[in-house]
Amino acid sequence: MSEAKLVFIGGGNMATSLIGGLIEKGYPADRIVVCDPLAESGKRLEAAFGITTHTENNTAATAADIIILAVKPQVMKTVASGLAPALAHKPLVISIAAGITAAALQSWLGAEVPIIRCMPNTPALVQSGASGLFATALVNPTQRQQAGDILAAVGTVSWLDSEDDVDKVTALSGSGPAYFFLVIEAMTEAGVKLGLDAETARQLTLQTALGAARMAIASDVDAGELRKRVTSPAGTTEKAINSLLDNQLPEHFEQAIAAAYDRAQEMAKELTD
Repeated sequence: MSEAKLVFIGGGNMATSLIGGLIEKGYPADRIVVCDPLAESGKRLEAAFGITTHTENNTAATAADIIILAVKPQVMKTVASGLAPALAHKPLVISIAAGITAAALQSWLGAEVPIIRCMPNTPALVQSGASGLFATALVNPTQRQQAGDILAAVGTVSWLDSEDDVDKVTALSGSGPAYFFLVIEAMTEAGVKLGLDAETARQLTLQTALGAARMAIASDVDAGELRKRVTSPAGTTEKAINSLLDNQLPEHFEQAIAAAYDRAQEMAKELTD
């Protein structure tokens, strides 16, 4: 992958996090180019990473081995259609935009190019992301490996068998950080209502969330078993867990994630029709 010329179309937060992760893992800065219409964004990225930037997409795209489309879904059709004249060499195209199908991208890009759809999440900003990737039939094994390595620079990578799974990943891990932030909010507020000062409640909640996640990652058993191991019979944890179960917390999460999945499918239709 070290010889591939990477061109990011869009220099926002997700592109910045990917570039930062790649540079930290030793990817050569002179093989990374960012195209962003705002010159200020380009200057910021040049100063931070020593990469090259452009304001004109096609100038850089003609020399790209891999193009990462890191723009908002609402402008993807315009951006992709504009790139069409620069894709005669058929580079790998990676899209990190929610709701934009591979078929729509193929239509807008004009050429029969290999496409990978990717759904990362915002913890990629701190190199703790989770990404689901789906490759179209034109993607070869080398390109698949390259894409996986790019996303692995900022977290874990899961390959998906079906494009429909991208919407499921969007609902689960793409939107998932917000679910955990809500739990953190709720636990912190509960601690304050018990009488802890706000900063103490916040720090204890955050460290508990981090510790639980690390335990789950390091463990050879599932989360359900870990929960049982820290739930003593007739103790305080059991009382709290029973209260959450009585109030149907698992069902609420199931309904919430299903609602997010339904919305992801609706967005796909809205953005590609």
